[in-house]
Amino acid sequence: MWRRTLTTFSGGGATSVLNQKKWDAVVIGGGHNGLIAAAYLARAGLSVAVLERRHLIGGAAVTEELIHGFKFSRCSYLLSLLRPQIIRQLELKRHGLKLLKLMAASFTPSLDGRYMLLGQSDEQDHSEISKFSRKDADAYFRYEAHLQKFSKVLDFVLDSPTPEILHEGASTVDLLRHKLQRSKFWAQCLGHTLSLGQKGVVDLMELLLSPTSKVLDKWFESNLLKGTLAGDAIIGSMTNINTPGSGYVLLHHVMGETDGDRNIWSHVEGGMGAVSLAICKAAKEAGVHIETDTEVLKVTVDDSGRANGVLLADGTEVHSSVVLSNATPYKTFMQGTTKINVAVDKLPQFHCFKTNHAEVGPQHTATIHIGFESMENIISACQDACNGIPSQRPVMEMTIPSSLDTTISPPGKHVISLFTQYTPYKPSNGSWDNAAYRESFAQRCFNLIEEYAPGFCSSVIGYDMLTPPDLEREIGLTGGNIFHGAMGLDSLFLMRPVKGWSNHKTPIQDLYLCGSGSHPGGGVMGAPGRNAACVVLQEFKNRYQ
Repeated sequence: MWRRTLTTFSGGGATSVLNQKKWDAVVIGGGHNGLIAAAYLARAGLSVAVLERRHLIGGAAVTEELIHGFKFSRCSYLLSLLRPQIIRQLELKRHGLKLLKLMAASFTPSLDGRYMLLGQSDEQDHSEISKFSRKDADAYFRYEAHLQKFSKVLDFVLDSPTPEILHEGASTVDLLRHKLQRSKFWAQCLGHTLSLGQKGVVDLMELLLSPTSKVLDKWFESNLLKGTLAGDAIIGSMTNINTPGSGYVLLHHVMGETDGDRNIWSHVEGGMGAVSLAICKAAKEAGVHIETDTEVLKVTVDDSGRANGVLLADGTEVHSSVVLSNATPYKTFMQGTTKINVAVDKLPQFHCFKTNHAEVGPQHTATIHIGFESMENIISACQDACNGIPSQRPVMEMTIPSSLDTTISPPGKHVISLFTQYTPYKPSNGSWDNAAYRESFAQRCFNLIEEYAPGFCSSVIGYDMLTPPDLEREIGLTGGNIFHGAMGLDSLFLMRPVKGWSNHKTPIQDLYLCGSGSHPGGGVMGAPGRNAACVVLQEFKNRYQ
């Protein structure tokens, strides 16, 4: 066992604590992955310090009260991908994590007066889809089972560091040890894959390599259903659903779970910042020292080429045996989405969903798909961005966390989250620095919602908008990419972040990546942090044996 450090949590002005000792590990960035990595390292006995540039921890999983009485989950907005073993091993529920299951999974209104509400029960789903196609209603459950059969392979890959090759300079003992570890990984991976059978393997390859549009056209005929499901493949990216290889993101539909129930997404009581706070409490209990308002200027490297700490913006040097970076890979080495959070004075009422009361219904707790009536709508919105302009008719995932969580808004009022696609980083017809340009895009989004829910625009009390440059500047997401980099097949597994460096190690010895830019990728999943901690702990074990 290695020594533990005292439990501390402070903001600024505490650099004397940081440079009084040499830490076993310093983590750059207090996002959820950085906190998870720190917690696992400290639980194994290492002394760990986490350094966060902002005034609060959480990275993209934060809750901020930007309008009095309204608490916004500024970036991430739903929880399902967080690995269940992390919740269990770090005892996050004991530390305050409370999940609020949605009453329905998705609600897609249509301008023709119809709608599709899914996720209440199998019987209800069949009935809802049958309004558009009886054939699709029968196929839908086969489609879900088709995706579900790949879950064991997915779980294994997500929860394992990649079997990356060793680079030059490794000792004979290290080479033999690493060869054994790689052989074990591939043997287990092969076992999970062969359990699918030949047809299952071919089906998996087809899903991984095909465009989203081709996959959904093969299964369904209803435009509204295909548009709804295609939303799973585009959130947080600039991907066109006609792009080969985009179909694999449909697997996100079965990757998540809540309390052991697959395909179930949840709001978090207190907003997404409550996830980070629970992880923070687990880390502090394990002995992690956390500093906010502490900006890292650069990673320091000794004469032998090893990372040996960090230099803070105030000139303080912090020494450590290893450094883990939770920043994006670009930001670590070098220095299209828009999120709008809205405060409203009443729940939106959709003209296609007739009701005699204004109370919360299952449609309000679901992920509401605005503009997803067809895959053609998504393709058109993407094409606008490819042409350099924000989508003329954005496609938006709309959620209303206050429909289930009464702690984040005043009585009778609500918090609305709009995850909008697609917005280029540098528009060709204006600038995100221009207030009028920003306002025009926000109003474009609000006006589109007004078409589905009359009265929405007049209900808006205020809003906070994070464009791609805002996400980069405030949260540290390079290019405004919520996944710390592209999630195409050429940027996953052994190719994430780049070929040859997929196992959280970097060309600088003792510098590791633990954020979403490393395997297995983005979302509030925690797997990159946990996997990186496993790699570091193995290195410490090898070093001190």
